[in-house]
Amino acid sequence: MTSNTWLLYGANGYTGELIAREAIQRGLRPILAGRNRESVMALAASLGLESRIFGLDDPKAIEAGLSGCAVALHCAGPFSRTSKPMIEACLHTHTHYLDITGEIAVFEMAATYDAVAKLADIMLLPGVGFDVVPTDCLAAHLKSQLPAATYLTLAFRGLGRTSRGTTLTALESIVTGGMIRREGRLLPVPSGWKTRRIDFGNGRGPIKTITIPWGDVSTAYHSTGIPNIEVYMALKPKLIFLLKVGRYLSRLIKSAPVQRFLATQINALPPGPTAEQRARSTSYVWGEVRADAGQAVTARFKAPDGYTLTVLTALAIVEKALGGHAPIGFQTPAKAYGPQLIFDRQDVTWLP
Repeated sequence: MTSNTWLLYGANGYTGELIAREAIQRGLRPILAGRNRESVMALAASLGLESRIFGLDDPKAIEAGLSGCAVALHCAGPFSRTSKPMIEACLHTHTHYLDITGEIAVFEMAATYDAVAKLADIMLLPGVGFDVVPTDCLAAHLKSQLPAATYLTLAFRGLGRTSRGTTLTALESIVTGGMIRREGRLLPVPSGWKTRRIDFGNGRGPIKTITIPWGDVSTAYHSTGIPNIEVYMALKPKLIFLLKVGRYLSRLIKSAPVQRFLATQINALPPGPTAEQRARSTSYVWGEVRADAGQAVTARFKAPDGYTLTVLTALAIVEKALGGHAPIGFQTPAKAYGPQLIFDRQDVTWLP
């Protein structure tokens, strides 16, 4: 094994496979891993890559699976269930940890391992995809423009079709409700708590968005220190209605029969958007900071489809970590690499 050896766990999932295929195009050769022997080995064989098969319920098996790896990119969600055992194994094996989560609880949990990660001399960097690289970098950029900012609002639109994993995570958010940050503390709010009309600069004028428990409610605080944070997403009216109704139906949605029914429906969906659908999709990101004295700064930009951007930013960070640029301890994308991590990309364009 060399210092360039890295592991891609959950390689047989929708996003994991996209990352594996793009990695090959870049001359990278990850070890593909997961618990599904048949699908992981088939993908590895088709790409000419090594594979390792292990689940996340046996710490020793995870540590053995990480043997010799400098970096682990974890792509098997829901991360609220899978991230902790992988993080703890990375601490024991001195392996830099990356994942593509957008779950607030995962960021907050990872932050508690900061001191241990520093002792282990590794970087813990969850959220290296669309959740939360573009929004985290925008938050850091806005803070640099208005250092006195005490309020941060972020919003985005254009995710298009979602994968099964993303759909499952969205379903969990309906059940658990929303989250914002107030005076530095995480504050639970009802699902679909607030709406706001935002102009993303795509020629459609202001459109309705709704608060969601996006990862920046956690990460933007670590990146900027801004104590009051809300995140909004543009959704179709039917989905906004569903989120609002979900606050009254959470007990029903949590019930075993409904969960089984929903899981069956989700598993019947296509794995995720096709290459053609991703190519036609554009993401738009908007942000605003305000200071107590009344000053405000806004900015917005467009970027590729969310899944495409996840592949590109995740691999960019893998390459940085393999190259020795991996600040130790708990990190956010903007803390580790600055706002230019996203804004130096040729496929990201500022909008007026």
